[in-house]
Amino acid sequence: MNAAHFIRNNLRLEPVPSLPHIQLYTAHPGSRLSRLTGTDQAAPYWAWQWAGGLALAQHFKAHPVLIHGKRLLDLGAGSGLVGIVAARLGAIASAAEIDANGRAAIALNAAANGVTMPLVEVDIAGEVPTGFDIIAAGDVFYREDVARRMLPFLTRCARAGMAVLIGDPGRRDLPIERLAPLVSYPVTDVGDARTTANRTGTVYELRA
Repeated sequence: MNAAHFIRNNLRLEPVPSLPHIQLYTAHPGSRLSRLTGTDQAAPYWAWQWAGGLALAQHFKAHPVLIHGKRLLDLGAGSGLVGIVAARLGAIASAAEIDANGRAAIALNAAANGVTMPLVEVDIAGEVPTGFDIIAAGDVFYREDVARRMLPFLTRCARAGMAVLIGDPGRRDLPIERLAPLVSYPVTDVGDARTTANRTGTVYELRA
């Protein structure tokens, strides 16, 4: 099945509630995503917004000077929200996403918001990417096995001179002892807590 065709025809292009100037293709009860994913997974991360990404996006909107003219990589980009907001604010944004459906969603979402955001290949077990000033990593510590591989990779990025900003709502596997919290934002419109109105996402900087 063609992912881009499915997303255009079965998800809704609608504003992000906390960032209404941004539109994303978003799942709804009638999307029947299992026809595309082949599983009954309730919330593939590219089909909704998530707390860490929302916090990063709100942070960039509040402080555009942090990213204007900077080369930014939206790592584990999902829907591409973080990179799209950064690009709209003058960053030179790229996205890295391993899920093929997610890559299709990123391309559609970028086009819907009038930005160009190239997709790049990143292997977190391999060499750090080059040509970036900022790594924006939203919701990348969602599972223990992923966290074990992600932290060494992001540490190598920081030691290579890149600023590493992490967005997360305080998940169990977040390496909090290695992070400096910067600011928290309310995030009510999130994929993993759609019935929970009161939630916050925090932006952290990784200590190299």
